[in-house]
Amino acid sequence: MVFKCQENSFLKEFTAKVVSCEKSEFTTTVDGKKTKINGYEVILEDTVLFPEGGGQPSDHGFINDQKVHQVIRRGDKAVHFIEKPLNVGEEVKEVIDWDRRLNHMQQHSGQHLITAILDREFKFYTVSWYLGEDVSYIELDTPSITQEEINKTEDICNQLIREYRKVFVNVFDENTPEEELENFRSARGLPADHKGDIRVVTIDGIESNMCCGTHVTNLSQLQVVKLLHAEKNKRKDKTLLYFLVGNRVINKLHQCLNREQKLTGLLKTNPVQHPEFVEKQIENIKSLNKNLQSVLKDLAIYEANKLKNSTEKYFVLHRKEADTTFMNILIKELGTTNIFLFLSVGDERGAGNIVLYGEDKAIADLGHTFICSICELLGGKGAGKGNKFQAKVTNMANRKEAERLIKEYFK
Repeated sequence: MVFKCQENSFLKEFTAKVVSCEKSEFTTTVDGKKTKINGYEVILEDTVLFPEGGGQPSDHGFINDQKVHQVIRRGDKAVHFIEKPLNVGEEVKEVIDWDRRLNHMQQHSGQHLITAILDREFKFYTVSWYLGEDVSYIELDTPSITQEEINKTEDICNQLIREYRKVFVNVFDENTPEEELENFRSARGLPADHKGDIRVVTIDGIESNMCCGTHVTNLSQLQVVKLLHAEKNKRKDKTLLYFLVGNRVINKLHQCLNREQKLTGLLKTNPVQHPEFVEKQIENIKSLNKNLQSVLKDLAIYEANKLKNSTEKYFVLHRKEADTTFMNILIKELGTTNIFLFLSVGDERGAGNIVLYGEDKAIADLGHTFICSICELLGGKGAGKGNKFQAKVTNMANRKEAERLIKEYFK
């Protein structure tokens, strides 16, 4: 069956009768999490809401005033998932989420165009494609693609958009002889459970391809194609080519311009000079860090030498600008376990690292009495062996209370 959404991809509303309504449980996304919902499966005489297929996610929208969470194809039927029942035989009004529909049409038709040009120009065959929420990609049957090939493909695609090439659909009866369809390329062929008519989407003068998805009627409706970058598919000897089409390109440009304006305000430089300025700042930071590490090393040695002449039973030190190397140098330079050390580095009220160092007995005793409490106080997890216990913590604000526990032990 060819659904109303496939007959006219620009139809935004439709009225149809309810054929069936049955209780069901379905999974949907709520606040970014997969959630199971008890609801109903509804089948209509026809539908303007596209059921997912051909790599294209389903439409969103409403049946009367009810949100349609998902639409899937089951054989030649479209199944709508809603939360409340409808009466069989009643007429209902469907309204689609047009922004989502247009977005998906642009990406899907854009993928057909990009795939056709890659095949025609470089014999790069499309194995599959993925329509993401923000960025989509095509999986190509090639281990690599050059930037020159990417640029040429993008230029040709945008030239064809400027030429207003028509996009149209031919529908063939399911009993059409295979030889009449063999010239129509399809990355994966028809689904195993396909029933009914066969749709062939044609870009005038470019390609014809079996497809169930919704598409634009003219390449000019794509507005623009932008090929972002390519990367090797880690699992196969294939290449993933990432792309944006239409409104997604405009949205991306808005994001880039907003970031550029913020950087211009922060760096006080012309946008053209941003890369050079940032590179210079990175070099300065590297140099400062190198100097800081040198100073911290000297400080660790200085603190260790002071402790060698100390008669205190324990020593507590926190350096927010230091790291674990500082603590290890201090311990190494001290060279004795006679003084118990509670060392910490990192944010004074947030995340950081701690080390407890001393005689085996003290570490063992504290392990049974206070270390678990200290870790719990500081929101961390750690491990100890012999004369050393170390942990990553998340709540350094409670360090004073941890010091109190150590002081209590050494009374």
